[in-house]
Amino acid sequence: MTANEELISNFYTAFQQKDYKTMQESYADNAVFNDSVFRDLNAQQVRSMWQMLISRSGDMTLTFRGIKEEGKKVSAYWEAHYTFTATGRKVVNKINAEFEIEDGKIVRHTDSFDFYKWAKQAFGAGGFLLGWTNAFREKVRQTAKQKLVEYMQKTNQQ
Repeated sequence: MTANEELISNFYTAFQQKDYKTMQESYADNAVFNDSVFRDLNAQQVRSMWQMLISRSGDMTLTFRGIKEEGKKVSAYWEAHYTFTATGRKVVNKINAEFEIEDGKIVRHTDSFDFYKWAKQAFGAGGFLLGWTNAFREKVRQTAKQKLVEYMQKTNQQ
């Protein structure tokens, strides 16, 4: 296992253990994070996002595999099983992750998952009917970003 692969393995092991501090330490100060919900988060925001998600995760379990370095990128596959707190619905989210690492720290992290599949699980009939629309996706993004801003204000992480 390369040093970069080990960094990502340690990142997901910390995630499994709900150790957000180790996850936070994995990011460089100039890091950028993107997924289908959270867009263009800077290092401070992504660190806070993981803390927020883990602190609210309750029954979350996580598995990961397939960590592989190719060129300047490391990829991995992970699955999260949890109850979506906004609706109380069970979700299994299957995610492909891609990382760029410099000097032993994550500088770019992009998670890709099927938003529509996730929305159907998280929101039930509403997600089934509207989860494919840009308006629904944008509303989910805005709500998630607002929750992150409120969490950062509450925990003095601005």
